Amino acid sequence: MPLYFAYGSNMSRKLMRKHCPQARALGTAVLADHRFIVMAEGFATIIAQPGEAVHGVLWELSDGNVAALDAYESVDSGLYRATTLPVHHGGRVTPALVYIARSCEHGRPKPAYIELVLAAARDWDLPEPYVDALARWAPADADTLLRSEIRGRR
Repeated sequence: MPLYFAYGSNMSRKLMRKHCPQARALGTAVLADHRFIVMAEGFATIIAQPGEAVHGVLWELSDGNVAALDAYESVDSGLYRATTLPVHHGGRVTPALVYIARSCEHGRPKPAYIELVLAAARDWDLPEPYVDALARWAPADADTLLRSEIRGRR
């Protein structure tokens, strides 16, 4: 059974039940040396960032779930690509399927998107400082965050 690390909207139990009803949540996990961002298209992605960490949920998938996730993540159109990365879960490091956007350009979240991510992060009781960092992507703070991210890359 493949493992899948969700760090955006697919942390939501309700959303995963809809896309992948047979998927089983194994609990929270951490992807080291990466950082969460909102890409230009308005959805979450991760970028390599030494010393940073992305918190999320590790799911055990059934055989048909990977195809369902590929469709949901628009792999065929190139919006995301699937890769395998090592995640920390339960005191162990394990390889997991992760979707990464083709775009690393920072953007603003689609309406209600970041709220869905935040609700899932809180539901899974992710670390409060991490949830606070996600909250800074909310529309009221998105312009300030986007400007600071762009300045930080210069």
